[in-house]
Order: sequence, then structure tokens, then C-alpha cells
Amino acid sequence: MTLNAQSSSLLRSWRAQRCWLRQLKLSPLASPDRSCLGGARPRPIVDMSYSRHFLDFQGSSIPTSMKKLVVTKLSSNFREAVTLQRDVPVPLPGDGDLLVRNRFVGINASDINYSAGRYDTSVKPPFDVGFEGIGEVVALGLSASARYTVGQTVAYMRPGAFAEYTVVPAKEAIPVPSVKPEFLALLVSGTTAYISLKELGQLSEGKTVLVTAAAGGTGQFAVQLAKKAKCHVIGTCSSDEKSSFLKSIGCDHPINYKTENVAAVLKEDYPKGVDVVYESVGGKMFDMAVNCLSVKGRLIVIGFVSGYQTRTGLQPVQAEMLPAKLLKKSACIQGFFLNHYLSEYKMAMKHLVELCENRELVCGVDLGDMAPEGKFTGLESVFNAIDYMYMGKNLGKIVVELPHSVNSKL
Repeated sequence: MTLNAQSSSLLRSWRAQRCWLRQLKLSPLASPDRSCLGGARPRPIVDMSYSRHFLDFQGSSIPTSMKKLVVTKLSSNFREAVTLQRDVPVPLPGDGDLLVRNRFVGINASDINYSAGRYDTSVKPPFDVGFEGIGEVVALGLSASARYTVGQTVAYMRPGAFAEYTVVPAKEAIPVPSVKPEFLALLVSGTTAYISLKELGQLSEGKTVLVTAAAGGTGQFAVQLAKKAKCHVIGTCSSDEKSSFLKSIGCDHPINYKTENVAAVLKEDYPKGVDVVYESVGGKMFDMAVNCLSVKGRLIVIGFVSGYQTRTGLQPVQAEMLPAKLLKKSACIQGFFLNHYLSEYKMAMKHLVELCENRELVCGVDLGDMAPEGKFTGLESVFNAIDYMYMGKNLGKIVVELPHSVNSKL
């Protein structure tokens, strides 16, 4: 190709891209028959396999490199296990994929279980970390364009969320009305509460439900969903501020375990025991929960956060008497791991998003405004956010914001 021909080709390509972006910006749903070049209008798809530099839907440059967090050493100490990597190539979406520019990412107690390699011992470092994100689609593959468009807001649950950009299979993406951190709180924390109580809790009007760590990311949803089932709800927490929050979302009996003896309070106020326990703490709290079960009581274990920072990931419990205690009360204990209930996941998310949109569900979010280092902003602050969680300071779901400055190129 001659220099003049090459220049002419580049000019046509540049004009086509500018025309498409202008049309998309002015009227995303319009479908004019003719393009600026006189041919059929190009489809609103950015296939990044053809180039390493594009304009996203807001007119700013999609960079060729980004930052992300990577596990480089197996450890339950997140700071030791994880490295912030810079100048990592922005990933390319495949035919059925979306490239999502993350705006908010969620912090989970199990992030350190993942960094310690406890979920899959066959996986060795380096590997990506972070379970959930929400943001805008900035590029997508041809097949993915059948259901999604550039600029659409989606949330997702998959490893690799602690990054500025993440490739998400279109079939796993969850469309949400807007980029709100409240929707992010539903992805793991909300669905865990919803599905576990629905499938395992057997809730019905008048039952007594105990929620441990009730003011945390998932506890807040367990409290509200149990109240919607017309249950009497008890919630443990670690401060008067959290007690006030629990009352505001409908908890009948908050118990501050820093100032009250939980076992004594339950024995005095609920002599027949509690029907359902939603337990996420482990150790001594687990033992107390077993002891307070009613006849035919049910204990749902969704985690044991008090042990995650230890070498084994567990705190000791009084297991030697457990069979006798369960037999005596015809009680049961059942574990719940969200990955085993993915067939229920999208239905649960749809229902929870509707409740949130209709303001029938409070989605408490903690962006770190009261944290010692200040608001959780940028991937660098993920480390502080996880420390904050394990200090027991959070009220609701901990969320990190990933700001994105838009410098228009149009």
C-alpha cells in the first residue's frame, strides 16, 4: 500500500469511528440507515481484538495498561499475599465477553481465604483476586452485543474484580439500573442471606431468628429478610451505633456483645431457645449458637470469620459434645456456600434489586468515611478496607470506589 493510500485508509477509519461515537452519544437507541461514509451504519460494537486503543462511551481513552491486585504469595495476611501491579495490559474481551470498567468493588471477609489458597489448593500464585464489581461496559464481543451495549451498567461476581478493568462473560453479567454501590452489596452478601434463608431456614411467621454479626455486610440482609418473613429477630453486634442501625432496619432485639453477655441474655429472654441461627462468626459465638437452639432448631453456617486470620482458618469449637447436643434437641447444623447454589443466583439478584429499587430493602454501604485513613478510594485502599473489616469497624457492606476521570476526546 502506498503512503497516500495508507493515509486515506486511516482517515476513513478515523472518520467512521468519530461518526459512530457521535451517533452513539447523541442517540444510543437510534438506528440510521446510512453512515457518514455513505454505507451501512456500523454496529455499536467495539471489538478490542482489532486495536489496542479506543474511545469509550464517554469519549475518554481506554488505556492500554491498568492497575490490578494479584496474589503473589499464599497467605491469610492480605498485605503479605497481594501485590498491586501497575502497567498491566488491559484485557481483551472475547466474542461472548464484556470489558467492564469497574467503578466500585466489594470487600468480603473471605478475600483472605482466597489469598491463602483455601478454596482451591490446586491454584498457585500468581492469580487475580476480588469477587465482585460494578461498572460500565466499555467494549464487548460480537455475540455479547446481542444482549448488551457499550455504556450499559452491569454487576458481576467472579474472581479478578480488584482491577480497573475486568473481562466478564456476558452470561455471568447482571444488568443493574445504575452504578450505585448499594447494588454491589447484593452480589455476595445479599444473595447469601436470601438463598440460604430461603433454602435452609424454613422461616415462617412467629419463629425466632438469631443473626450473628448482624450489622455487617450479609447480616444486615439476614435481619431484614427474616423480618419480611414475620419472624422475631435478634442480632449481635459490637457497638451502640450498630445497635441503633439494627433497630432502624427492624431488628427486634440487638445485643451488644461488648457490653452484654449474649448467652445470659438469650437464656433469660428466650428460655425455649431460638428456631434459626444465621451464623458467620465461628469459635465461641458458634458454641453459644449451638447451645441456644430450640427443639428442632436450625443453625446455618455461612462463615467463621473469627478464624480466617489464623494459620488453619479456624477457631476451636466444642465439637466433642456436638452430636449429643443436636440429638437431645433434634436440631441440625447445615453449611451454606454460595457457589453450590448458583442455579438460584440470578433469580435472587433480580428479586433483591427490585426490593432495593422500591426502597423495601436497606443496603447499608460503608465507603470508609470514618476509617482512620479516610474514604476507600482506589485499588491501593483495598488493603486498608480489609484491615478495617477485621477490626470490626464496618457498618454494612464495605465498598471501595475506583474513580475514573473522563477527559473528552470528542
